[in-house]
Amino acid sequence: MFQHIFVPTDGSDLSQETARRAIAFAREIGAKITAFYARPSYPVAYYGEGALIDPVTPEKFSEMAGQQASEFLAVIEKLSKDAGVPCATLSAVSDAPYEAIIEAATQSGCDLIFMASHGRRGISALLLGSETNKVLTYSKIPVLVYR
Repeated sequence: MFQHIFVPTDGSDLSQETARRAIAFAREIGAKITAFYARPSYPVAYYGEGALIDPVTPEKFSEMAGQQASEFLAVIEKLSKDAGVPCATLSAVSDAPYEAIIEAATQSGCDLIFMASHGRRGISALLLGSETNKVLTYSKIPVLVYR
C-alpha cells in the first residue's frame, strides 16, 4: 500500500519513538523512509529598552542549526540502517514547520506522513495549534499520527 514514508522529527523523545515505530512499520510493509527536520531561521531581535542582544551571528546560528539537524537525522538514519530500511534525510530552513513538512513530503514523492501527535513546543502549541494538527489540516498526503 505505502511505499515511501515521510518521517519528520523535532528531536524530542516522542519524535524519536515515532521514528522507531515508522521504521518498524516500513520494514513490515517493504517501504523506504525519508527523515526530515525543519531548521529554524535566524531569530529576529527586537531592540529597545530591556532588550537582550543575541551575540550569535546569523552564520553561526545557521551552522548550529545545521549541526542539530545532522544529529537528529543521524539517529533516524542509524535506526533505519540497523532495521534494513532504506532511508534518505532532508532538512530545510522554515519558521512554519508544517509547511516545510508538507512541501518536502510532496517533493520527495512520499505517500504517507508518519508523525508524532505533538512536539516539544509546550504551551505555544496549545495557543497556536500543533504542527501535527496543521499538517493534518493542510496535507493532501495521508497522515498517520503516533501517540
